[in-house]
This record gives sequence, structure tokens and C-alpha cells, in this order.
Amino acid sequence: MTYGTFLLFGKPQQGGILTGQAPRGAQQVTFNGLAVPLAADGQFLIAFDRDAPATAQLVAIFADGRRIEHPIAVAAGSWRIEHINAPWRGGAASDAEFARRRPGELAQIVEARRVDHDVDGWRQSFRWPATGRLSGFFGSQRVYQGKPGAYHSGTDIAVPAGTPFYAPADGVVVLAAATPFTLEGNLLMIDHGMGLNSAFLHCQHLEVKVGDRVVQGQRLGTTGSTGRATGPHLHWGLKWRDARLDPGTLAGPMPR
Repeated sequence: MTYGTFLLFGKPQQGGILTGQAPRGAQQVTFNGLAVPLAADGQFLIAFDRDAPATAQLVAIFADGRRIEHPIAVAAGSWRIEHINAPWRGGAASDAEFARRRPGELAQIVEARRVDHDVDGWRQSFRWPATGRLSGFFGSQRVYQGKPGAYHSGTDIAVPAGTPFYAPADGVVVLAAATPFTLEGNLLMIDHGMGLNSAFLHCQHLEVKVGDRVVQGQRLGTTGSTGRATGPHLHWGLKWRDARLDPGTLAGPMPR
């Protein structure tokens, strides 16, 4: 039997995403030792965290036990330092309130990300959910009123409060916050399939609910400044499994 090779599309870089076609006849594909779901046509998705190591490994496994290994060199990112004039605890009135509320919020986010619907949004060319000036950049180290925080896990789009935002790709709503979270404010999360999901933070109003199927370009709500925010903007975060990703690697340059 003649075996094919992997076909990969995209740039392997920290915060980046690749789509691929498995070798013909492959029964399973693993990425860094973990199984990757294969669509019926053999296509798949893999991605690289902001802090991904310099090398990764794809392996195709066949019914007869043969393996095809495909090493990947991962390009390093370049990250900024951003000083933010907002409290580290966000919308909580005190550190004690933040400590009380935060575990429940994180539990909701983790549970939402466990859901994986049979949708094909991951195959689409993603669009920016809103158009505006980029005011916060993926991967940058953030310092909140002098207190170092985690790196910025998404991209901020500065737009006036009440600006509509739209689905960057097809998907299913897996979280729509009933009340504002301490950091994220009114949070919306969309599952695009294959473990890829979007999160939209600081929203003023949400127009969809959990379980709704949305299509690319559908209006999802309006932007605001709820949660930990210095002013109205839309934070768009992307995640694949545990890897945090740069939305710009999917959506390309911001339209003018």
C-alpha cells in the first residue's frame, strides 16, 4: 500500500493555527502525543499556544501499525509590555469579593470549553467581529496599576459602547453570562468545532443564548466596558484546547 503525506495550511508560530489533511488511509493523528479529531474527509485542526515550545510533532497511525512522523518548527512570537490603569480584581469591590466570586466564574468557563459541537466554523476564513482601532494586543504582558498580571489572552478592538459585533465564523453558543463576570464582564463564548472557540468580553448586551447556532456575520450583541476595562472595547479571545491563540492569525489585517 502507498501512503501519502501530511498537507498543512497556515504558519506554525506561537499563537497560530494550522489546518491539515491527514495522509490517505490514516486511522489516527496525534499532535504532541495527544489524539486529534479527524473530520470525515480527513481534515483536522491544530494550534500553538502563546508559549508553545520551538518544536512540535504530528504523527499519522495506520491500521497495519505503520507511522508517519512529521516534525514542525514553531516560530517564536514577539510580545509587548502593556500598562493598564484598571484594578487587578476587575469589577469586584475588594480582593475578598474577587476571591469569592472568581472560582465559580472560572468553573463556568471551563465547563463551556468542554463542549464540542459538530460544526464546521473552524473550516471558514474568520472575519473580525468588529472594525476599529486595535488597542490591546495578544500575548502582551499586562501590568494593572503597578501589579503584574497574566499576559493578554486576546485582541482588543476600541469601538464606542453599543457598537454591534458579529460572529467571526459559524458556531454554537456555549456560554452567555447571566450577570457580569468580575474580569470578563458580560461574556459570550462560541464553539466553532474541533476544539476551537471564541470568547467576547466586556459586552454591553448579548443577543444570543446558550444553545443557539450562529452563522458567520450574524449579530451577537453590542460592545461595552463591563468587567475589568478602562473604556469601551471588544476583547476577542480564541482558544484551541488549552492553547491561547492570536485572533489576527485567523482574521488577517484589520479592515480599514
